[in-house]
Amino acid sequence: MPDLKTSTKPVVLIAGPTASGKSSMAMDVAEEFDGQIINADSMQVYKELRIVTARPSEADEARLPHKMYGMISVAQSWSVGQWQAMAVEEIAACHAAGKLPVVTGGTGLYFKALMEGLADIPVADPEIRQNLTARLDKEGCEVLHEELKKVDAITAERIFPTDTQRLLRALEIYQSTGRSQSDWIADGNQGVPDDLRFLPLILQPPREQLYEKIDQRFGAMVKEGALEEVRALSKLGLDPSLPAMKAVGVRELLAYEAGECSLEQSIAKAQKISRNYAKRQLTWFRNQIPEGKSYFAQYSESLRPEIFAFIRQFVLT
Repeated sequence: MPDLKTSTKPVVLIAGPTASGKSSMAMDVAEEFDGQIINADSMQVYKELRIVTARPSEADEARLPHKMYGMISVAQSWSVGQWQAMAVEEIAACHAAGKLPVVTGGTGLYFKALMEGLADIPVADPEIRQNLTARLDKEGCEVLHEELKKVDAITAERIFPTDTQRLLRALEIYQSTGRSQSDWIADGNQGVPDDLRFLPLILQPPREQLYEKIDQRFGAMVKEGALEEVRALSKLGLDPSLPAMKAVGVRELLAYEAGECSLEQSIAKAQKISRNYAKRQLTWFRNQIPEGKSYFAQYSESLRPEIFAFIRQFVLT
């Protein structure tokens, strides 16, 4: 292992869809290479949602340093810019301590922001966001997505109509600045130190294998206390539009609590939504991080020798 205080600064990125084994892989890599794990999952930042977001357990966190997990309240909003700034600080702290940063999660935009930076886009007018939100409620996401296609086809191609947070952001950027989000990004990105070297490793298991794992995992979550976790969340009386309320499983289990469906129906719907989400993640990582080293399997100990050899070559370069 080179002296990370003086060498160029390697960062291992472990990405992939939900339930692909990223957390286990990150822990094995961190143990092998004296590393620290940094969260790149937009839902695992919330302290009240350990079970339903599949956050590392207390035992896992005691075994190895885990950074940026469970650090903010579900009552708070959280942006990719905030994550990027904090992640860069945590990476710098790792290198200063002679540790290897191992960044892992399933939020593609986090990896993109870390590797390429963020465009320096001016703050939008709050009134514009309010008007767009009102239109979303009245006209629906498909109408707004068609509108985005006309002014920013590149961004519209990257996001789904149902991804309302990003949809509203892209439209408010255009309406506030007169320029598309893709134009701002093309002007140049900000916020990433030039001396970082990234090694993206991407788990891409076969879909049927992945879907089976997703179904098994959500059933296990319910047995482990996901329902009780969501009940506690509902008592906080939060705005349903907050990002934490959109975590897979939250709305579905709340529907059961409200008597709108059976527990079995709630679980089945959450499993289906999670499978659809995983499908989108697979597509995103394949198209947006083509330079990544892909492993077309669920993570298991049998992959360790190949993965470790690849990382060792990268770190020692």
